[in-house]
Amino acid sequence: MKILIPLILISLFTSFHALSSPETLQQEFIDKMVEKYNFKRSTVEDTLAKVEKNDKILASIAKPWEAKPWHQYYPIFLTEKRLNKGKEFWKKHHKLLERAEQETGVPAQIIVAIIGVETFYGVYKGNYSVLEALVTLGFHYPPRGKFFRRELEQFFMLAEEENFELTEIKGSYAGAMGWGQFISSSYRHYAVDFDKDGTRDLLNSPADAIGSVANYFKKHGWKMGQDIAYKANVDVSDYQPLLKKSLKYEHQWHQLKNANITIGDNELEPDTSVKLFEFKQPNNKEYWVGLKNFYVITRYNHSPLYAMAVFQFSEQLKEEMQF
Repeated sequence: MKILIPLILISLFTSFHALSSPETLQQEFIDKMVEKYNFKRSTVEDTLAKVEKNDKILASIAKPWEAKPWHQYYPIFLTEKRLNKGKEFWKKHHKLLERAEQETGVPAQIIVAIIGVETFYGVYKGNYSVLEALVTLGFHYPPRGKFFRRELEQFFMLAEEENFELTEIKGSYAGAMGWGQFISSSYRHYAVDFDKDGTRDLLNSPADAIGSVANYFKKHGWKMGQDIAYKANVDVSDYQPLLKKSLKYEHQWHQLKNANITIGDNELEPDTSVKLFEFKQPNNKEYWVGLKNFYVITRYNHSPLYAMAVFQFSEQLKEEMQF
């Protein structure tokens, strides 16, 4: 009984906090910004008073593209139009891309693929108010409200550091900004002034976007010169226990190999960390073995579909852009 009572109290507290009203959550946010980050209370209150919940944002986050099966997802990104635009971007900024590759070890095709998938090279950077998006999701979307309230904190600090006007910045329905669609915390921690003009401008500078995407991948452990993923053949009777929803790499290559999984003529060291992925096609499934660099791509967007689209697009770009 002495053990059960604290657990019950904790459960009740957690449930109560999860069901806190938007007004309560907003007041807690204001208090935190004042007490922890030394913002003026009137500044935070006046800023939040300028925005309201946007139901379109809630509808969008309820139906993300990453919820689609692979055969519906990849045609969105792997198009001739995007490939041509990517080649044009690469040619225009090849010196910057070469420099980024030399300084970080992240290949140009990955940088170009990310910017192409995220915003079609700056064409679609988002039309939502970032402030409105973060307020809506932070105070009115319980499944991930805590995350978006943290991003709202980061947005306030980012605006102060970079001299942004909070109410004027546009981005995605999830509050991502600029050419590479960085969320506020990523902007603060990984953005770089790659064109050396004194500002980290991911909203308008493709140079800063190139350098910042490369820096993001470097900081998340990109391994220069190493492969990303291999298409796999599986034995129907043995592979199912190796499929895990978690993106963590819990297996080594010898375990997959012992389950009769092969990767063509390629071979890996037995203790190489790997992960088996399953992608749905209209009439069957295809399998891939992800390596460390594939995991790094999922740090940019926590979706195997996204990572695979970026990888395959980068391979198309690499093949087309042989200097």
